[in-house]
Amino acid sequence: MTNIKEETLIATIDHLDDRGNGQAVIWRESDRGFNPRKLKLTIPQTLKGESVKVVVDDPDKKRRKVEAGEILVASPERTEAPCPHFELCGGCVWQHWTYEGQLKHKTEQVKNALESEGLDSGLVLDTIGADNPWNYRNKMEFTFSPEGEMGQHEQGNFRKIVPLETCLIAGQNMVDGMLEVGQWVKEFGLKGYNKDKHEGLLRHLMVRESFVTGEMMLALFATQTPDGELAAAVENLVERITKKLPNVKSLLWLVNTDWADRTQSEDTHLLAGRDFIYDEMAGYRYRLWFDTFFQTNPKQAQKLVELALEMGKPKEDEKMIDLFCGVGTFSLPFAARVKELAGIEIVETSIESAKRNAIDNDLHNTIFLARDARNGLAEMQEQFGFADILLIDPPRSGAGGKVMRRIGRSKPKRIVYVSCNPDTFAKDVTELLPFGYVLKTVQPVDLFPHTTHVELVTWLELV
Repeated sequence: MTNIKEETLIATIDHLDDRGNGQAVIWRESDRGFNPRKLKLTIPQTLKGESVKVVVDDPDKKRRKVEAGEILVASPERTEAPCPHFELCGGCVWQHWTYEGQLKHKTEQVKNALESEGLDSGLVLDTIGADNPWNYRNKMEFTFSPEGEMGQHEQGNFRKIVPLETCLIAGQNMVDGMLEVGQWVKEFGLKGYNKDKHEGLLRHLMVRESFVTGEMMLALFATQTPDGELAAAVENLVERITKKLPNVKSLLWLVNTDWADRTQSEDTHLLAGRDFIYDEMAGYRYRLWFDTFFQTNPKQAQKLVELALEMGKPKEDEKMIDLFCGVGTFSLPFAARVKELAGIEIVETSIESAKRNAIDNDLHNTIFLARDARNGLAEMQEQFGFADILLIDPPRSGAGGKVMRRIGRSKPKRIVYVSCNPDTFAKDVTELLPFGYVLKTVQPVDLFPHTTHVELVTWLELV
């Protein structure tokens, strides 16, 4: 058996990668004393400028990922992580970083994205932080280990689950729901799902909570139906949840036998309550099903809506198109301020939700179309006409050149762009400049404290 060579080195963190990990480069002399070799190190839970001691196995390789040992020179922005699971759990990456430091870094992320595409980074304002960077999530997905333990994936290891006793980015009611289900699993000796062997019962627990209405949803994803040999256990689950957690208005059992490790349902069983919960944002009511996309940080998302309204300047005599409209998060507030609004979204269930949400909020000047963005925009313009305002809120992959050029040719007066990925946003925006658009203020907003993600809202004007 070959012994793996280990070496203790001192590394200085040069920058953070897009996953929030520290990056360092060490030059090592070659055996012959010339042409030094470059060793790139990825060191999680470190900050720019820090000097750390690391143990590197097989240092002759060009790249290694190592754990930080003794911190010789600490960043002034380093702080003590309050969560007992932080070092292992993959739910957060930056609890060791002051929140002020995180916000400054996210502002720089957006500036760098603009500069890489030749755009003016001076348009970027300071990132708007959360009033409370803790307990902000209204939705969490927990995964079961084959042994039945429930938690989050270990950092960088999707085969291992870190059992949780708390979660500081989720609401306490959600944590209580998670712990109650976990206790039920232990009492009945139920097994989790083994991804490698494709066997076992429990896969995921999804918890949703409305911070406004107080309603909660618990959704268990399993490989079997909740009857037969499971009937007694499921009956006990319904009884204990109904008794101990009266704010749970939706208790679901969803069957998923697919190989893909996603929270999807082939067969949905309503165990108690209804199959959706009510939530509110910016004064509008929404119905949320287990698969409904809704902003995960509702308080910060409301700031996004307010910024979009401020930048879009909607008027009562104007028409508007909301591209990638989802369930109507932006559609409803704008519809109340314009003459007509059309929403386009490829996910049919989201479009059906948007229609229902508009009716629930007594808005009757909307039409919604289930179609992809490019073809949907062309089809909508034929029946709806050209828009004065266009709002776009694409997925992380961005809208793409073809969609952006179609938008440019349709020449709305104002375009509001909401993005969860500064890099794809910057690429998309460059497609609009040849059509006579000018990029205005770019406002980053932090919806996910202690993670690498940053959202932004901006607007472009046709001149």
